[in-house]
Amino acid sequence: MSEKNKRYFKIAGFILAVIFIIVISYFIGKPMVRFASDPAMFRTWVDEKGFLGVLAFTGMVIFQVLLAVIPGGPFEVCAGYAFGVWKGALLCDFATMIGSVIVFLFVRRFGLEFVELFVSKEKIESVRFLKSSKKSESIIFLLFLIPGTPKDLLSYLVGLTDMKLSHWIFITFVGRFPAVFLSALG
Repeated sequence: MSEKNKRYFKIAGFILAVIFIIVISYFIGKPMVRFASDPAMFRTWVDEKGFLGVLAFTGMVIFQVLLAVIPGGPFEVCAGYAFGVWKGALLCDFATMIGSVIVFLFVRRFGLEFVELFVSKEKIESVRFLKSSKKSESIIFLLFLIPGTPKDLLSYLVGLTDMKLSHWIFITFVGRFPAVFLSALG
């Protein structure tokens, strides 16, 4: 296959991926947020589904992290309401960690082109200081402790660094927990 054809396939793949993400966000993400925005209805649903409800909720949170444009706050609040503060916070934190690890591994496998589906080149360039600094892990951990930082988008950028997977798992689980706990408490 010629270089020109490869380039066309890459552009077509990129366009299809963007369209797919938009469609998924609109038809699945939007109803998920609406559903999770009504804690009483969500609690009833979880109680009716039992363990399958827990698995479905975990899948929703993982999906939310993967898309990065769906807000996680409503899921965290609903987790506290439906499962109790501690269990809900731990479940939500575990699911976000799984989603973050998946993102990390996808970025490691597919590289910068994959990240550019979710993050603009300008934002990627603005955080280049995180790329290979020993201090970058501490900085990323501190960013994760700050409520309101775009942690799901940061997950896409961390895969571009030389951080070890085990360090990433620790950072995403421990660093997210205070904000997730406070949301579940809310």
